[in-house]
Amino acid sequence: MFQDNLLLLIIFALGITFNNNLVAAGAGSVLVLKLIKMYSVLQILEKRALDVGLIFLLVAVLVPFSLDKVGVTDIWKTFQSVQGLIAIIGGVTAAYLCGQGLVLLQVQPEVVVGLVVGTIIGVSLLKGIPVGPLAAAGVTALLFNLLGLGKR
Repeated sequence: MFQDNLLLLIIFALGITFNNNLVAAGAGSVLVLKLIKMYSVLQILEKRALDVGLIFLLVAVLVPFSLDKVGVTDIWKTFQSVQGLIAIIGGVTAAYLCGQGLVLLQVQPEVVVGLVVGTIIGVSLLKGIPVGPLAAAGVTALLFNLLGLGKR
């Protein structure tokens, strides 16, 4: 039983050790659901949690529009400035990379451990922000392709 939960315990411990509350909460939640044998909930989470998480992320990004902090004139200015155009290119690139990351996670789910460890190291040592597994997987997919390591 202990060996079956070791990976989740390690991820939970790394999250706690490096003060990454999101990683610790995620690993702890999944571990608790596993220990109390809520396999049906885990199966639902496996199928839908990513979609729900992305909805919450999009809601957080769109809230400034609903609070009138961003208006049509701001959007128009985005298309008229170099910084705005670069931001659009950055958004397109990030969306594409995250899509590639999703494919990578589906084809090579074993990379998740490396992504989590890398994220924890980046947050703790480089004062980064845990942006999530899709962004990390997207960058990883890009690196895999550049190095010729991508599965086809």
